[in-house]
Amino acid sequence: DENINHWKLKNIDLSSLLYKPTESESVDVYKVREQEHDIFEILDRKLIEAAQPALINGTPVKAEFETINTDRSVGAMLSNEVSKVYGGAGLPDGTIHYKLKGSCGNSFGVFTAKGVLFEIEGEANDYFGKGLSGGKLVIYPPKTSTIIPHENMIIGNVAFYGATSGKAFINGLAGERFCVRNSGVTAVVEGIGDHGAEYMTGGKMVVLGETGRNFGAGMSGGYAFIWDVNKTFIKNFNPELSDIDPLSKEDKLELKSLIKEHYEETKSSIASNILENWDQQLRNFKKVMPRDYKRVLAEKLQKSKAKTVA
Repeated sequence: DENINHWKLKNIDLSSLLYKPTESESVDVYKVREQEHDIFEILDRKLIEAAQPALINGTPVKAEFETINTDRSVGAMLSNEVSKVYGGAGLPDGTIHYKLKGSCGNSFGVFTAKGVLFEIEGEANDYFGKGLSGGKLVIYPPKTSTIIPHENMIIGNVAFYGATSGKAFINGLAGERFCVRNSGVTAVVEGIGDHGAEYMTGGKMVVLGETGRNFGAGMSGGYAFIWDVNKTFIKNFNPELSDIDPLSKEDKLELKSLIKEHYEETKSSIASNILENWDQQLRNFKKVMPRDYKRVLAEKLQKSKAKTVA
């Protein structure tokens, strides 16, 4: 090395770092066995096996499984198999419909591909739906549980981090940084912690309850509907990049459709109450819209009108 005598280098002694131990029967100094990844008995192996009819010829499959919180990144390997066969287009919605009962570990449903529906009766840890890629996630408390869903946490922090497409319906509360860096997922939840929609660039969010502080920080795309029945949202809203806008006719139709789908998937009592008193409850909704995104949409509309006139 031509720089070995440089004044910054010449006095560095790496002998301890580069020390080679004396070879012995108990110490190997080169590869003598395959690395153990411990992925041969994981839950995804069972999911993939049960999904063979769908993977081979697109035949719908439905099955139930138990899960515990040491089952991490459930669905990643299954979605990889779907992508290898069907590419980014995936399968028709709900082709692979799995119901899971229990406590989901970190990153449940990560990268879930289009055509895969995970229905969870239980709860989930952090990074729920991370990188969701066209699939659908539905979660609600155990049917034997006596908890009130909209008053209790059902998924952890950083849900849908970096998610790109798909839908999710959460019958309960979520932790902090819900939909951080979401770029395309539509999610309905019944309350979230701090920093919701942080750095969100696309997608839609419906919050049927309270939000934590700093909602919308760095939000540059997508939009959110907040059910502000207790009139607390304004103090939690970060106005640096977004505005609170009135709902258009199209917004109201879309919002009602999403809440109806949320009820159909989870039997949410909050969703049921809002739908039963729609005209009254509609007045409690606020729309969060990033200013740059609003400007881009307005410019596209103007160009479209100009082409039509021409």
